[in-house]
Formats: sequence, C-alpha cells, structure tokens
Amino acid sequence: MSEANARAVAPDAPKVGFVSLGCPKALTDSELILTQLSAEGYRTSKTFEGADLVIVNTCGFIDDAVKESLDTIGEALAENGRVIVTGCLGAKSAEGGGNLVRKMHPKVLAVTGPHATQEVMDAVHLNLPKPHDPFVDLVPNGFGVAGIKLTPRHYAYLKISEGCNHRCTFCIIPSMRGDLVSRSIGDVLTEAKALFEGGVKELLVISQDTSAYGVDVKYRIGFWDGKPVKTRMLELVQQLGDLAEPYGAWVRLHYVYPYPSVDEIIPLMATGRVLPYLDVPLQHSHPDVLRRMKRPASGERHLERIQAWRDACPELVIRSTFIAGFPGETEDEFAHLLDFVREAQIDRAGCFAYSAVDGATANSLPGMLPIELREERRARFMAVTEEVSSIRLQRRVGSIMQVLVDSAPGMGKKGGVGRSYADAPEIDGVVRLLPPEKISKTLKVGDFTKARVLSANGHDLVALPI
Repeated sequence: MSEANARAVAPDAPKVGFVSLGCPKALTDSELILTQLSAEGYRTSKTFEGADLVIVNTCGFIDDAVKESLDTIGEALAENGRVIVTGCLGAKSAEGGGNLVRKMHPKVLAVTGPHATQEVMDAVHLNLPKPHDPFVDLVPNGFGVAGIKLTPRHYAYLKISEGCNHRCTFCIIPSMRGDLVSRSIGDVLTEAKALFEGGVKELLVISQDTSAYGVDVKYRIGFWDGKPVKTRMLELVQQLGDLAEPYGAWVRLHYVYPYPSVDEIIPLMATGRVLPYLDVPLQHSHPDVLRRMKRPASGERHLERIQAWRDACPELVIRSTFIAGFPGETEDEFAHLLDFVREAQIDRAGCFAYSAVDGATANSLPGMLPIELREERRARFMAVTEEVSSIRLQRRVGSIMQVLVDSAPGMGKKGGVGRSYADAPEIDGVVRLLPPEKISKTLKVGDFTKARVLSANGHDLVALPI
C-alpha cells in the first residue's frame, strides 16, 4: 500500500457521519461533499454514535420533507451532539424571521443552504481539523474526477445545472437554490467520461430545468476534447450519446420542460443515441390552472407536442408529475386533467395533493381546497394513471427487452430484479426476472441481459432471461 493510501485509510482519521435526504439534486450535492471529505482523509461512519460529527443534507420542499429533515437533525443531535446542517432546509426562514433550523435546533454547529460544498467543508475544518492535504492523497472508491457516488456503481446522476429561472407559484426552489446556473459543458462531459470509464452503465441527467441548459450563458461556445461545443441541451445530449456508445451505456433525461427545443432531441432517441424516455414535469393540463401555477405553455400544446414526439419516436416513454387540488381547481378543471392523462397516454405518473409550502405564492391564491378533497382527487388521479400505465405495459408482453440488472442473488440462479429503458431507478417500475431456463445463463449486477416479457403485474413486468 502506498503512503498516500495508508493515510487515506488511517484508523485514527476523524469520522464523519452523513445523512442525505431529498431529491437526486441534493444527492449530487452530498456526493460532492463526500468526495471532498474523502480527498482530505476523513473517514465516514455508518452510525451517528460512532462519528466525530454528523452532516445532515436536508430537504425543505414540502411539509413532510421538512418534518423528516428536522426529525433527523434532532436524532443526530441526541445520538451525537455535533451536527452540521446543509441543503434546502438550511436556507429556509422561520416564521417571524431568523433561520428555521437554528430556531428549531439551536445547538447545531453550522447551517448552510444547498450546493454549498465549500461552506460545509469550512464548518468541518473548524470543528474537526482535516487529516491531510487533498492534493497529495488519493480518493478511494471514487470515479476519478467524478468523485464518490452514493448510487450503486452501475448507475449515476449527472447534474448539469443548478437553480431555476421559473417562478412557479407552488414552488420555493428558486428562493433556496437561486436562478439557473449552467455548468461548463467541458466539466459536464469530463465527469460523464470518468463515470463511463469507471463502469457506469446508466447516466441519469438531472437539473431543475434540463431543457434550459445554457440559457443563462446565452449558449456560449465551450470546449471538450479540444473541440468547440455549444452550451446547449441538444449538443450536450449528442456528446453524451457519443460518449456512452463505446460502453453500451444508457443516457436518461430527467426534468425536461416541454419546450420546442426538445423536438430536436427526439431523433436522437429514435436512433438509439439516448434512451427514448423523457421525464417531463407537466403538473397540470388545464390552461387556467397552468396560468395560476405560472407554468410555461398550455395543456393543448403539451398534448400536440407529445403526439408529435410519439409520431417521430413510437418507443418513447413519458413519465411526469402532477398536482391535484391546486388552489381554485374546479371539478371541471380536474376532469380536464384526467382526460389529458388518458389522451396523452402518460406511461408513468406521480401525483401530489397540493401542499401549502411555506413561502409559496400559491398559498395566497383564492379557493384553497380542503385537504380531504385534495387527497380524494389525488387518489382518483392515481386510479386513472394506473389504468393507463397498465394498458401500456400489457403491450410489452411477448416482446424481448434489454434489461439492466440491479439485483441478482446467487448469480441470478433464482432470478433477479432489473429495469428496462422505460424504468428509471427508484421512481418507476421494475422488471422481475425469473430464474433462467439455461443452466449456463447467469445474471450479474450492472450487466445487461435480454429478457422475454411474459406478463405485466401492476407497475412491473415479469420476464424470462434469454
């Protein structure tokens, strides 16, 4: 073992406990912090009690997330006593002024907002001096310049920008994460290449608004591999497809607003350069509700665009999220949403009953609905979308699909669990793999296998590896 590696795993190195809550954007913030901690020789602890201090990366988007974050901070303080708080909740103000986290948990060592790696590290250095110089020692178990990832090694999230220029009335993300700031296209592609070289078979592109990549820098020309590349979604996706091809890897796009510019991406999906899968946060369909939400475009244009996308790429899978019971939503407006989901044939959909998030301007809109009605509409929405999803899944029966294996105990001799191109991790269904008929056939986590779909069960498929 080299001297550097010996220092990196020194048994007397200080330990930092870490909890990451919230969405994939918060997860990538956690990955950056963990990468820096590891680079500086800190060890990580799986328990609060065994750590020298604890970092909690929080979520502050909806009330349940706020409660979970505050409860986790309280648990860390009770079991450890030395806690640094970062993330979206760290930027949230308390009622009457002041920082919410500080008000609820005054004993925390430090509080920062989201995407604040250096501020977190400054707090760590103040309370737990670093063991060594990051420029000398190696980062163990990382992906080179891409750093450490908290996901299974065969897939990873790639954040391309931070913040959002929209001012949707139900959302407080811009107040916590700021306006759109696009990463350098060279930096993004360098990270992507390192991930593919490290064995990642599925790259999930994320941001608050993927379609707007480069808007803030007026699509300026960047450089990658010695060549000029425009800082724009189309060019980024083209380059990612080129990078993924030699590795046979997938590229999946999330948080894509239905702008006209997305039309240019569909041919890349039709030819297999990137997965024919779009995560499009539509939120509603009725023009009046969308207007109250301050969302771009209208439901009619959404429907026309989706139909055009499917004409150009019949294999396209669309997932989306919606809000039921938005302030002022009438029964007719809600019925419009149900009709839209049926007509648009949304493959995968999630739905939230409207939550009055502190600081959201929608809270002051007239017509706040009783929580019971909001929940009832959410249940009705989910019943419709499950019906649509089930019908679309039935069309897969009898087909042969490529499946990325996520779990395969005993080399898959008793079957396993994987995902098709239609299934993003954690949020969509899975493909339940039966034991292979051929004795020689094995399954390995992170590998692709061909499988014949035998049946559909709820949101999942059942398939036989071939």
